[in-house]
Amino acid sequence: MTLTGKMLIGGAAVPGTRDALHAIDPATGQPLQPAYPGASRQQVEQACALAWAAFDPYRNTAPAARAAFLDAIADAIEALGEALIERAMAETGLPQARLQGERGRTCQQLRTFARTLRAGEWLDVRIDRAQPQRQPLPRPDLRQRQVPLGPVAVFGASNFPLAFSVAGGDTASALAAGCPVVVKAHGAHPGTSELVGQAVARAVERCGMPEGVFSLLFGAGREVGLGLVTDPRIKAVGFTGSRSGGLALCQAAQVRPEPIPVYAEMSSINPVLLFPAALQARGAALAQGFIASLTLGAGQFCTNPGLLIAPRGAALDAFLAHAAEQLRPCKAQVMLTPGIHQAYAAGVAALARHPQVRQIASGEPGEGPNRCQAQLFVTDAEAFLADLQLHGEVFGAAALVVQCEGAEQVPRILDALEGQLTATLHLDDADLDAAHALLPALERKAGRVLVNGWPTGVEVCDAMVHGGPFPATSDARSTSVGTAAIQRFLRPVCYQGFPDALLPVALREANPLGLRRLLDGEREA
Repeated sequence: MTLTGKMLIGGAAVPGTRDALHAIDPATGQPLQPAYPGASRQQVEQACALAWAAFDPYRNTAPAARAAFLDAIADAIEALGEALIERAMAETGLPQARLQGERGRTCQQLRTFARTLRAGEWLDVRIDRAQPQRQPLPRPDLRQRQVPLGPVAVFGASNFPLAFSVAGGDTASALAAGCPVVVKAHGAHPGTSELVGQAVARAVERCGMPEGVFSLLFGAGREVGLGLVTDPRIKAVGFTGSRSGGLALCQAAQVRPEPIPVYAEMSSINPVLLFPAALQARGAALAQGFIASLTLGAGQFCTNPGLLIAPRGAALDAFLAHAAEQLRPCKAQVMLTPGIHQAYAAGVAALARHPQVRQIASGEPGEGPNRCQAQLFVTDAEAFLADLQLHGEVFGAAALVVQCEGAEQVPRILDALEGQLTATLHLDDADLDAAHALLPALERKAGRVLVNGWPTGVEVCDAMVHGGPFPATSDARSTSVGTAAIQRFLRPVCYQGFPDALLPVALREANPLGLRRLLDGEREA
């Protein structure tokens, strides 16, 4: 596949007119060709105008047609073959196996939403038939379904060049909902983004979808992003990235004449609670699992376990010794970008110089630029509670262990934490009562609570929640992974007193789509 350095505005490949960006090979620090000039304000407006023009035709396509479109995107991505993997490796420093797995997940997401469309439950059809004889007042015929919000701006993520980027979960769920998408590619992997964008464009043409249903823009800085979020034709935003970037988009979206929702995933340290019986019985195995999770992908996961909470004592001392033994031979891994590596190094340095934090172990130092040397630190509960700086995310393979003097300190720590994507409990039967007492606090703080697992695996399925209270996300009511993600880009509409012929197909009395409706208060079989 040939890289052109051009954007996609609707069906046209268009060169940008603003400052160009280059991908950087993080393993060498060298720039990669081609250059990717950024979009002008006029080009952003053109993409948004095409998306708006495509909105009504696209949202009125049959669910089966949209499902076939999502399947076609997955097919087109797979057809890119190893060229996609090779470019992504060059732009991210991620290994081949990781990227091949991520490509599989990306295509799985698309096909899962295709299945969701065909099942039809996302429409959430509710029908209350007319009761003309009801006293003291008759009831009119009332029918409700979900409709798409409108064009969606999606921002590609740095740490997932495929699964959370051009055709990732936000794009898949928005297209499934019936919303055209304008993607701002992440500047770290523009070549990968162009290849995937070309695949989406081929699927648009193959399936006969409206021209403006998909556009792909490039741009350094925040001009393109803010231009998208403030354009009146954009009706929602999907974002995965830094807290500062997410908050800037949220602020821009809220000061518009018509505020719009921003679904931003921003920051999480994903606390792990080690309970006494589990720590005593299997501390060595827990240490091994912890270090494997911490160092996976150089720790560059939003669900990386960055905080451990455990009771002080001999069992914790043994756990820390095993963890240090596991960590020291870990080889330094290439981080995604020079900027991410600089932020990691600064975060680690801040922990290392903190007077009440002790370094337990370091992984092997790296040779070459942008290498992540894994780190493990320890502090006590009172020091952690006294200093909010210790609560911040260090994006990479670094974790802080908090030693508690007694069980009463654990609820205080949980109450002091910000919102999280995940919280993990490692427990045995003897720990169940203590764990049960903490569940209300954990539910308040996290979108996903795990028992005897590690949080770095996020399954794409119906029950998954990848979200949580602020600042894990900007809207704790939603998820960005799993089929429930489609709900972010839908809203309910009620149709009162409509003749059957005028009703949307999904609401007609004969139920031509074969949906499981809520009919007069009872769910149909």
